[in-house]
Amino acid sequence: MSTPQATTPPAAAQRIGSIDVYRGIVMFLLGLRLLEFDEVAKHFPNSAVWQFLGHHSSHIPWVGCSLNDLIHPSFAYLTGASLVFSVSSRTKQGQTQWHVVLHALWRAVALIFLGIFLRSVDRDATHWTFDETLTQTGMGYMAVFALAYCGTRTRWIWFSIILISYWLLYALYPVIPPHASSMDFNTPEGWQHDFSGFFAHWNHNRNVGWQFDTWLLNQFPRETPYVGYLGGYTTLNFIPTICTMILGLTAGTWLKQANKQGLSPVKTLAIAGGACLTFSFILHLGGICPIVKRLWTPAWVFFSGGCSLLILAALYQIIDIRQWRRWSFVFVVLGMNSLAFYVMRHTLDIWFSETLQKHFGTRVFDVFSPELRPVTIGACTFLVFWLVTLWLYRRKIFIRL
Repeated sequence: MSTPQATTPPAAAQRIGSIDVYRGIVMFLLGLRLLEFDEVAKHFPNSAVWQFLGHHSSHIPWVGCSLNDLIHPSFAYLTGASLVFSVSSRTKQGQTQWHVVLHALWRAVALIFLGIFLRSVDRDATHWTFDETLTQTGMGYMAVFALAYCGTRTRWIWFSIILISYWLLYALYPVIPPHASSMDFNTPEGWQHDFSGFFAHWNHNRNVGWQFDTWLLNQFPRETPYVGYLGGYTTLNFIPTICTMILGLTAGTWLKQANKQGLSPVKTLAIAGGACLTFSFILHLGGICPIVKRLWTPAWVFFSGGCSLLILAALYQIIDIRQWRRWSFVFVVLGMNSLAFYVMRHTLDIWFSETLQKHFGTRVFDVFSPELRPVTIGACTFLVFWLVTLWLYRRKIFIRL
């Protein structure tokens, strides 16, 4: 077989590298949180560079999006895209339908409880919550798995049903008036991002998702009664997250078909991405639904999905068509062992940071300035975690569910 030319799509048997690179970029952005750019930026209020880094390494309070806000939707989107190839691979290996279904069920359950485990780290008891990234993905996984066996029309019908139903759930639920003492319901101090008018149906810890969680989560053993999540996330977010995964499932199908037929899906991905972004702004600016990531509103599904489609289109053009791969090695290492890095990032980060300071002191990390100490320590921690994934990569050890 001849080597693919720079302007041709990858051969059918070749692994689609853009998905691994995209997943690695997502993990890289997650790792950058270790450097605490948002906290360091407070020491440099007049620096445009630090303010930019701080803005995009933290979450938007309510409306809008930062680079950091795209981590979770990208993870969900890539789960859907990868599912296409996972199902195809297991079928080609001769696995029975029941074997594939049971594996998908195992993956869904494992993701749910792994997320709960990560949220329970450093707590005295199991912290029953269902808004963590892995948990949300696991809760919607079987629905997306079922749609992997359906045609395009069926997928879009269910996509529409889910989003419209979710929008109606919020839009028809009575607007909840302000709490007598907002701090008692985990509203951030100085909160000034509540809506008025129709958008008030999507206010922080005053919406149907919050109301549902005050019932559901208090059914589990808790150290203190649940009154709301400081970040405003809710269990019901998993419902529209299914739609984000459906967008990934659709993109994965386009990639698989194009890869098999020797075509380029870049134009299709780009057009779909632009259409999703346009529709998200129509929903927001038209007063139908706000772009709020923390409630995973329908407008957010289209906005984040549009971004994900455009990112994958660009990476496919660069990685799989142009074959410009050298720059991507750092991300490939992370992408091939994303689960291992994700778990390390959420379990060992504080311990490792404290260990570095205990054994080396703090002066060595003040080499640039005391204000930049979190960056220095975080960079060292990030590097060690990446080296662990490199060690796994070199030995062809890939930890997956």
